[in-house]
Amino acid sequence: MSDVTTTDLYEVTMAMSYLREHMRAPATFSLFVRDLPPGRGFLVAAGLEPALDFLAGLRVEREDVEVFADALHRPVRDLEPLLGLAFEGEVRAVPEGRTVFSGEPLLEVTAPLPQAQLVETYLLNQVCHQTVVASKAARCVLAAAGRAVVDFSLRRTHGPWAGYHAARLGALVGFAGTSNVAAATALGIPASGTMAHSYIEAFPGEEEAFRAFARSHPGPVTFLVDTYDTEEGVRIAARVLSDLGRGPGCAIRLDSGDLDVLSRRARALLDAAGLPDVRIVASGGLDEYGVARLVRAGAPIDVYAVGTRVGVAADAPYLDAAYKLVEYDGRPVMKLSSAKVTAPGRKQVFRRAGQPDVIGLWREEPPGSARPLLCTVMRDGRRTGPPDRWQDARDRFREDLAGLPGTARRIYDPEPVGPVTSRALQELTATVRADIEARFRPDRRTAATRPWTLPAGAP
Repeated sequence: MSDVTTTDLYEVTMAMSYLREHMRAPATFSLFVRDLPPGRGFLVAAGLEPALDFLAGLRVEREDVEVFADALHRPVRDLEPLLGLAFEGEVRAVPEGRTVFSGEPLLEVTAPLPQAQLVETYLLNQVCHQTVVASKAARCVLAAAGRAVVDFSLRRTHGPWAGYHAARLGALVGFAGTSNVAAATALGIPASGTMAHSYIEAFPGEEEAFRAFARSHPGPVTFLVDTYDTEEGVRIAARVLSDLGRGPGCAIRLDSGDLDVLSRRARALLDAAGLPDVRIVASGGLDEYGVARLVRAGAPIDVYAVGTRVGVAADAPYLDAAYKLVEYDGRPVMKLSSAKVTAPGRKQVFRRAGQPDVIGLWREEPPGSARPLLCTVMRDGRRTGPPDRWQDARDRFREDLAGLPGTARRIYDPEPVGPVTSRALQELTATVRADIEARFRPDRRTAATRPWTLPAGAP
């Protein structure tokens, strides 16, 4: 059984029906977010790389057909039209790390209809989950205002792979490291960790624990100081570090209590002990809101360790995303459901410095000095280039972040930058809507039934 079976059942039933009806013409599906989650001024595109890996390796084998048949309680022969189906289409997508907004396609798939339909669930799963976590992590980087942020989320993410993605996405937006050893090794990023309270509790006292830990780790160490009394823990840590001649590169970690007050007292104690180079790490239920409050207060914290709330994107754990058919067999199509209208046709997003993005038709000329965001990343079922590196995505994120208005970057009450629609797309939408209403909504008829034609002004 392969990843192709990681899908909703209705994708299988539709794909099977398309094949039986000989509906194999090219179809374009657009994946986009209808509205940004509350408290978000932007999103960070992510999840494209595993999505492309899935598409490149997709092939329905005999075992998959048997799984589908069992799920549908049908004979295997009924599902055999799916046997051998592979992805042979094209993908145009926003590269990972780019900032995106509501209504903008993150990717568009053009392939024979059964293929493009069958991959819907997997693509939505990867792109939505990773985009929402990357966006949360990006806000932590903004809140930290240049201070280091590290990922401590693995133990509370929704499974090991979600933990891996959280570490990768943190690195993508500028985190300094992760506690996840497997992810750190695979991605080539620093592994970061200290000790747990259980370690301290296993020894007669904090000093014995700190000295034992230092004996095992001759390099820089980080001592967890809040197991019993935090200020006393800092004094003991300072004494041990001074006795051992350790300082630069070492740190103490605060994991509970009033982090603002405790960090100020800890800094004073460390400085008084002649340890100005010993850093302070803060953790314990932090996300961008907690980090922003501490930074705004001027807390002398050097490193912020964020975990649960970021790894699961606690305040906005999902996206109002859709994967909708916008063109079939050369005919633009759209949905007119209440509050869920979709724009027809293949699209492009044009980014203009200092101005809102423009959502237009895919072959429109860029307005002015605008640049297109969607790139062709797969053609004929194959990648058009080598897999993207997270380091390249990080560079794109930094570039886009610098160009975001301050109102969209705000942690509290951000204002999203809404894209605008090109005239050509507006005209196409009006034409297709009029045709649909003439055929299916006679009570709203706005024009006589007519075949679709490319509107004036379109490329």
